[in-house]
Amino acid sequence: MKTALITNANIVNEGKVFEGDVFIRGQYIEAIGKDLSSRQADVVVDAKGKHLLPGVIDDQVHFREPGLTHKGNIHSESRAAVAGGVTTYMEMPNTSPPTFTQELLSDKYAIASRTSLANYSFYIGASNDNLEEVMKTDIRNVCGLKIFMGSSTGNLLVDDPKTLEGFFSRFPALIASHCEDEPTIRKNSADFKQRYGEDVPIECHPQIRSAEACFKSSSFAVGLAKKHGTRFHVLHISTAKETSLFDNSIPLSKKKITAEACIHHMWFNDTDYKKLGTLIKWNPAIKTASDQSEVFKAMLDDRIDVIATDHAPHTLDEKRNSYFQAPSGGPLIQHTLVAMLEFYHQGKISLEKIVQKMSHNPAILFQISKRGFIREGYFADLVLVDLNRSWTISKENILAGCGWSPLEGVTMKSQVSHTFVSGHLAYVEGKLDERKMGERLLFDRN
Repeated sequence: MKTALITNANIVNEGKVFEGDVFIRGQYIEAIGKDLSSRQADVVVDAKGKHLLPGVIDDQVHFREPGLTHKGNIHSESRAAVAGGVTTYMEMPNTSPPTFTQELLSDKYAIASRTSLANYSFYIGASNDNLEEVMKTDIRNVCGLKIFMGSSTGNLLVDDPKTLEGFFSRFPALIASHCEDEPTIRKNSADFKQRYGEDVPIECHPQIRSAEACFKSSSFAVGLAKKHGTRFHVLHISTAKETSLFDNSIPLSKKKITAEACIHHMWFNDTDYKKLGTLIKWNPAIKTASDQSEVFKAMLDDRIDVIATDHAPHTLDEKRNSYFQAPSGGPLIQHTLVAMLEFYHQGKISLEKIVQKMSHNPAILFQISKRGFIREGYFADLVLVDLNRSWTISKENILAGCGWSPLEGVTMKSQVSHTFVSGHLAYVEGKLDERKMGERLLFDRN
């Protein structure tokens, strides 16, 4: 088995920062200690002055394969992930065709086994008529069920009350949901279209996809989960009001209802539409500075449990359209960790808290087997960051298939230097080693 030794690292793990070495054999961390430098290894990395973190686990991405690969694919987006210190991702079912069957789910796993540089899992998707197919899911090797309770079209929108009751009462593992009330959004859209025609200003996006639409859907879904005792995870919280739905009085491992914040809802607010326009059109919408502040506060005080990207690439030509024609979503997976480290430099969050929200908590929340922590016997999913190496995001260093980022031109104070994926040194100082692909996730569930 190939071996690797990381020496002199400032290890950030389980609420502590301490200097130490890490020895890797094959896929796993074999030893963590103060002085392992005498051990022989195939690869030695001197991490003096750098910080070693568990690899980031992103629980919400859209990698566009199959069917939408002009925007990106599993290969291109996993490369961007690894370059950004994201060693593991969970990908959504709104591809073409949507991932509504076990056969289509298997097809995606087969593609990832050949082309994904990062570790992976895929959600099975819910529709109004596939409950029995969803119930065939093996919850030991599939991350969960995704329900679009708003903000979608066609069969991806699950709005049949009887079907929703069926999913929430019967599915035995985690259900993740996009919550925006579709009737509210349709009414708001019609009102603004009547006022502006097709030329609705992008600044109106958070009024169309309003805080009211978010809370109405999230509160309904949380109520449904409480009724049935469902393990329920609300994605991309974007409003101050929604944060009141979540509890921070019990340990994460005991929570039945959890929540996620995305980097764009903490980085941007509605004043940024003037400069960036449809490039920052997301669903749910980026909202007010007050919402931005309250989401960040709820993340810090543990009402919101994890940080993710909702990485969703589109081409620039697609994004540079009129309001109704421009798709929602954008590429962020390469920059989410360094963006959170900017908040650390600003004194808003500790390194330990960043690791908790981006590595430990996703592993706990999804019951991922042997990942998310720097522990002996765990998979060696690790990222080395230099907190004092500035760089500027530009088209020349963006790896996402779409080739752009809403963060272009931003200078980051921190940089990822090395990324280990399941023991494989997949990224070193700007270069990717694609001789070994990532691994399929397993889950500690009955």
